[in-house]
Amino acid sequence: MGSIASLLGHSEAMHGLRALIHQVAPTDISVLIIGESGTGKELVARSIHELSPRHAKPILTVNCGAIPQGIFESEIFGHERGSYTGADRQRTGYFEQADGGSLVLDEIGEMPLEAQVKLLRILEQGEFMRVGSSRTMKVNVRIIAATNVDLSAAVTRGRFRQDLYYRLKAVTIIVPPLRERREDILLLATHFAEQFSKRNRLSAPTLSSAAVKILQDQYWSGNVRELRNVVETALTLERGVSVLTEEHFRPHIHTAINPSNLPVQINRPPEALERELLLRTLLDLRREVGEVKSLLVTAMNQAQPASSDADSTRLKDLEREQILRVLEENNGNRRKTARDLGIGERTLYRKLKEYEIL
Repeated sequence: MGSIASLLGHSEAMHGLRALIHQVAPTDISVLIIGESGTGKELVARSIHELSPRHAKPILTVNCGAIPQGIFESEIFGHERGSYTGADRQRTGYFEQADGGSLVLDEIGEMPLEAQVKLLRILEQGEFMRVGSSRTMKVNVRIIAATNVDLSAAVTRGRFRQDLYYRLKAVTIIVPPLRERREDILLLATHFAEQFSKRNRLSAPTLSSAAVKILQDQYWSGNVRELRNVVETALTLERGVSVLTEEHFRPHIHTAINPSNLPVQINRPPEALERELLLRTLLDLRREVGEVKSLLVTAMNQAQPASSDADSTRLKDLEREQILRVLEENNGNRRKTARDLGIGERTLYRKLKEYEIL
């Protein structure tokens, strides 16, 4: 099945998305894909490549947020032997490897500013230099950038070059979040159930109307990826059922707090909801006044002036749980996790070791 066929949905938003992909793909223009985590940005990028004249050439995906800043340019543009300590051989970068094809730069907002200058040169002139080289190299690569952050805000903060931003956003594709196309949830859930059952040689179950309703009522902060995980988890633990009911899904749904603060249906015990609200409130405050732990200690001390060993243990449990949740939301990306928590990468690394999360 091609990538375009994997972009399932009968909603108007998905019809429009597929139509735009078909319109853009045959051209050679750079594309910026915007969407929340789990919406299917990589599927969109692969669809563009597969429907383009470059489809027989390679497509490479690079997660800009997963490459340490110190070696970013070496990974992307390659390096010459002896260009820095430890460079004992020449390295071919991703641009050279993707020559003639497409290069997907995922999490483009995490690209270091120095590398952004070189990327702009490639976009405008089709040339670059390896690290440690004085020789200009030509490359024929289509750039497909993807992001789940507001690049215009990054430009305002000086974290992303304005000229590169305007160069990339000439063609912008916005992938809608799942909560904005709830009419597609039944189709997607059924598809994931059938896929899982086929892989595991099981009979595919149907979904009860109550099961469909509970899925459609969720906020789905993790979007399609989260929905797939919930369906597969339910099927794993309920093997052999012919009908998936509301009760099969309820234990595996982690309802997120709607950031618009509008009322949402909450399908969790009161104590679990109270803990989620506390954690999110503390995290928001943390971004303003200091580290998570300091804030938690302050908050708990205000509520209970006399601290105890039990309080300290509880605080650590809360902090560890919050770090694990944010780390999972960012798919293990420590740089983004540290940023979302409002702490430095070194602080995060120390806490990962302290809580044995490494």
